[in-house]
Amino acid sequence: MHAHHEHHGAEHAVVSWGRTFLIGIVLNAAFAGCEAAFGWSAHSLALLADAGHNAGDVAGLFLAALAAQVAQRRADERHTYGWRRITVLAGFINALFLSLAMLALAIAAVQRLAHPQALAAGLMMLVAGAGVLINGASALLFRAHADDVNVSAVFWHLLADALVSLAVVVTGALYLWRGWAWLDPLASLLIAVVILYGAWRLLRQSLRRLVDTVPDHLDSRVIRARLLALDGVVDIHDLHIWLPGNTEVALTAHMVLSRQADHEQVLHHALHLLADEFAIRHVTLQQESVDFQHSCQVC
Repeated sequence: MHAHHEHHGAEHAVVSWGRTFLIGIVLNAAFAGCEAAFGWSAHSLALLADAGHNAGDVAGLFLAALAAQVAQRRADERHTYGWRRITVLAGFINALFLSLAMLALAIAAVQRLAHPQALAAGLMMLVAGAGVLINGASALLFRAHADDVNVSAVFWHLLADALVSLAVVVTGALYLWRGWAWLDPLASLLIAVVILYGAWRLLRQSLRRLVDTVPDHLDSRVIRARLLALDGVVDIHDLHIWLPGNTEVALTAHMVLSRQADHEQVLHHALHLLADEFAIRHVTLQQESVDFQHSCQVC
């Protein structure tokens, strides 16, 4: 017997982020252009690096917005799960670009440490202060749905920008107070290290989903043991657990039953067990008898 069980609900819906992404793109594109111009005038590596980072965010936001739109396409005969996983791919690419940008910033910062330059600190602080407000406000637009790996990448990207801008403000203030020109490249280097740590986490999370790793909050051994503990279940094999999209967990398995087992009753208990204890509702179970398992050449 083959059985499929699925609940359709809010978690299956892909939220349209068109307006939110548009606001984020416009704000960051305008600010990146202004920041680059003022960073050049102020001779601030930190400000120029932040401008380049913001420009990368604009590209990242565009990519995430495109992915969110594509993900809304309905499933068809060629794409039976739909296009929801495209948002995971977009999150991975965003995190990858962020990592590369921060590596470039770190290299430039190390080079500048050897040859510090005088800074127009007042201008630098003014522009960076505006960056704290713009990037912070942009991040808040995406915070409510940061459980989506695509939106999460955007949220952390923008939050990182706000922190970068705040660090630039502090650097400018310390330069005015003590005249330490080396603070600018040092701050840039520290910022790059912190953001690289966050980007690595995003890369790892999205890559695990792309290769169908069992979600972190689930243990396949525990699930197998709970299914085996059901009355009438003799064996569980070909157990697969993965995320076809961002939040919905899918499970498939072959369930071998004893000769005396009531197939429908076992199926009922298994589906409720998976839903109630593990919140897994997209389930496909193939039920097999002991005799069938021994004779089947493709099971």
